[in-house]
Amino acid sequence: MTHHPEPGRTRLQQRFGPRGGGVRADRKSSGFGRLVVVVYAVFSLSAGVRSLYQILTDFGAAPLPYLLSAFAAAVYVLATVALARPGARWHRVAVAAVLVELCGVLGVGLLSVLAPELFPEASVWSHFGQDYGYVPLVLPLVGLVWLWRSRPRAAAPGA
Repeated sequence: MTHHPEPGRTRLQQRFGPRGGGVRADRKSSGFGRLVVVVYAVFSLSAGVRSLYQILTDFGAAPLPYLLSAFAAAVYVLATVALARPGARWHRVAVAAVLVELCGVLGVGLLSVLAPELFPEASVWSHFGQDYGYVPLVLPLVGLVWLWRSRPRAAAPGA
């Protein structure tokens, strides 16, 4: 069985590129959308490593903040995957994940201000993401605006 290379594509592009020569048409896959996905990926890693370290080394000192950081990491992972995937279903998952993130940062932020005794150590969302330069507060707002602007359009009748 002989493999005939596709013209204009390198071996790596043929092996790992889009199947059938297709190109993603959704706006989330380029430009600012890629930047949003990268920032979410960085926060997934950052929150995940932080919470894992805290839980493994000093869980008894502040279980609530450490578990909230782990939850934040899980939300960031889901948002990252959903933002990176094409299609209306993944778009809805991304919107849901980013809304959960926004509610989390607002709720935990407010709780950490009103009941600081519950937070002997900070979580990712404590004080509205203060330890992360308030990026956790701004990121879901940027994410929701981007998701609104890049939402899948309904197919035209007869298309």
